[in-house]
Parts: sequence; C-alpha cells; structure tokens
Amino acid sequence: MSSDAPVTLPYDALTGYQRTAALKTAIDLDVFTAIGEGADTTAALAARCKAAERGVRALCDRLVADGLISRDGSRHTLSPTAAAFLDRRSPAYMGSAATFLTSSLVTEAFARLTEAVRRGGTAIGEQGTLSADHPIWVEFARSMGPVAGMTAMLLANALDAARAPRWRVLDIAAGHGMFGITLVRENPNATVFALDWRNVLTVAEENATAAGVRDRFHTIPGSAFEVDWGTGYDLVLLPNFLHHFDPPTCEQILRRAHAALVPGGRVVIVEFVPDEDRSGPPEALSFALVMLATTPAGDAYTFGEYERMLRAAGFSQSTLHDLRPSPNRVIIARR
Repeated sequence: MSSDAPVTLPYDALTGYQRTAALKTAIDLDVFTAIGEGADTTAALAARCKAAERGVRALCDRLVADGLISRDGSRHTLSPTAAAFLDRRSPAYMGSAATFLTSSLVTEAFARLTEAVRRGGTAIGEQGTLSADHPIWVEFARSMGPVAGMTAMLLANALDAARAPRWRVLDIAAGHGMFGITLVRENPNATVFALDWRNVLTVAEENATAAGVRDRFHTIPGSAFEVDWGTGYDLVLLPNFLHHFDPPTCEQILRRAHAALVPGGRVVIVEFVPDEDRSGPPEALSFALVMLATTPAGDAYTFGEYERMLRAAGFSQSTLHDLRPSPNRVIIARR
C-alpha cells in the first residue's frame, strides 16, 4: 500500500457525495445516452443536454475521473459499465434507480446517521420508511423496477420457472411486482397474487400490463400484517422485505407464509445476506447500515439467522443460493 493510502481512503469516503451528485446529474441530463448516440464532444453534449459548455466540461471531467467515460482528444466514449447500465437505450438501463436511492428521505436518513447509530435505529421519525402507506414506496416501485427485473430473471432461472408445473404464487410487499411478473411470464401456467399498498400496486399493475401478463396478475391491497393472504399457494415470495424488521416480526411474517402454502410449498426469500462472520459481501455489509438509518429495527441477516427464524415458523430444508451477478441471494425453505 502506498504511503498516501491512509489519507486518500478517508478523503475519498468524505467526498463520496460529490461522486453521487455527479452521477445523478449526468443521469438527469441524459449525458450517457447522448454520448452513446454520438453527441460526444463538449459542445455537442451541451447542445443536446441544454446545459452550459463550462458545466458539461466540468461534469465530464468528473465522469472521466470516475471511470464512467473516457476522453480521446475532444471526444468522449462510454465505459462498458456506463454503456450497459446508464445508456437509456440499453435493456439493462438502471438510471431510474437514482430517483429512489438519492431521494430526500434516504439522504436525510444518512445525514442523521450519527443520531441513528447512537439510538440503534432510524432518526427520521418513529417508524422511518415503515409508516403506513408511505409515499416513498410508490417512488421505490417506479424507480427500482428495471433493476429488480434483472434480479427477478435470475430468480426465475434458479427456480426453473420455464419448466415448472402450474404455480399459484403470492408476492408479499410486491412493490413494482417484477418478481411475480417475471415468474408468470416465464411459466405460462402460473398465476400471481401481489400484496402491497393500493397506490403501490397501481405501478405493479402497469408493469404487468407492459409484460403481457395482466390476466394472470391479481392484487391484494393492504398491509402484509393485516389483510387476509389466502391459502393454497405453491410459492410465497418475500423479495427484499424481511430486512425491514427485527427477528420476532420476521417470524410473524414467516408463520403467515407457512400457513398460506400448500404442503410441500416453498417460501422464497430474496435478500442481501452477509456471510456468517460478516466479512462480506460488501453490498450486504453496507445494507445493514441502510436499515439502521431508515428503519426502527431492520437489519441484513445472515443465512444462519434466517434458518433460525424459518425453523421457529415451522419450515424445514432451508437452502441458500447466489443470484450472480446480482448482489442478492435467495433462501428457499419448504413447508
């Protein structure tokens, strides 16, 4: 390690907000799509993005420094990462995620992180993002759908959905609905029931229509803790939901999942799951802090912790699977 590393690493961390702001601005101005379509000089980008040349030059300097674009003389080109994920024409475009990830509520939660660490839970109100029918979840559903769609396809492959028998699927806290939508798109014999707040389900219904599966996509509006889930499901999906709660509350949800499944049915938990010694993966370790900042008692739980919750709820045969290249993992347990 070079002698300046002890200074450089803290400096990079303390100025990380500048990198975030530069990327968010480039997404807002559609800089990556403009470069991809050939507006690759400062003047051309300024005209295309309706921005000052000085502003575009300074922004591109930062994007070059961050490795998102490169410069050859006066012309800019996209890095492979930017071309894949930040050019709006790409099927893997994830720029919409910036709306949620940099929302005022999330950034306020981290602005008050010192208080959250001292308290052991969120400092942005008693319930943080978990207050009933919180409008941020509509924003989440609209912003994160494209990113979730890629993970959902990985999950469908892991479940071998295309060759599966007739499924009756329950998607809890469905949000954008992409996990259930992807399963029924891949399995023509499947039907999905999506449970979430009514205003959030409006987004999921739009996505189901766009995917051509609206006739097999049904909704259950309300709180996952209050409404009747029904019974007779082959799969109960819990995508990125349990991390919001403490273990006793997770067990409560898992007991409801157990009761909703047919004998031999499976609960499918998609989560950021740290290794048992919490030495990695980095995304899962970082996510624990997100839960501290935004929820009263949420966390990133290890597989061992999930196994204990599942056993307490009556499940057996829990298995953990990676969903590479997604940072998510999936835990599958059978009733």
